[in-house]
Amino acid sequence: MTLDAAAWEALRLSLWVAVWATSLAVPLALGVAWILARLTFPGKSLLNAAVHLPLVLPPVVTGYVLLLIFSPSAPLGRMLEATVGLTFAFRWTGAVLAAVVMGFPLMVRAMRLAIEAVDPKLEDAASTLGASRIAVFTRVTLPLIAPGILAGAVMGFAKAMGEFGATITFVANIPGQTQTLPLAIWTALQIPGGEGSAAAMAGLACIVALGAVLLSEWLARRVAARISGV
Repeated sequence: MTLDAAAWEALRLSLWVAVWATSLAVPLALGVAWILARLTFPGKSLLNAAVHLPLVLPPVVTGYVLLLIFSPSAPLGRMLEATVGLTFAFRWTGAVLAAVVMGFPLMVRAMRLAIEAVDPKLEDAASTLGASRIAVFTRVTLPLIAPGILAGAVMGFAKAMGEFGATITFVANIPGQTQTLPLAIWTALQIPGGEGSAAAMAGLACIVALGAVLLSEWLARRVAARISGV
């Protein structure tokens, strides 16, 4: 079983989309996770539900909602295209947006659990010594939750690599433009005799996912050892 040029292109696009989606979502997910973990305000339950909604919605519905909001005929999509030249529908940028939306809840969940595990007394002690809230977060909280951030980033990356339903609904299945690895596997399975190519691409996807998990574990151990001073 060998991979043809289209399969390698699908892999390249999948990695490109996953890297972009992870890079864009991590800072936002960290901010939302901190808000949910540390603040109490009216509407917190609604925000929490909205964050986790993509986990329970059928991915096709999520993709359709994205299409309704960001298509060139929708007000927001038309405004983004006219003001900053950013088009999502049927472009790789739309695949990034779909991957961000689908992986965001997993990132927030991992980071929120990490933040909640930090003893607030440590943060309070730093505050009583005169540290600002930003200093407390960057010098106390952030190092302690680094493994959780890494875990969330890896889950988001893996979700982006495997995203299918929302992506195919929002940006279609255009070879060389929006056809990521899962879409290429699905396409191969629709062609008589394409099972071999699909199996090769599925094996490649497993290798990439396994590599990402192993890298995450290694980085998490390094960070934990650095925090503990070992």
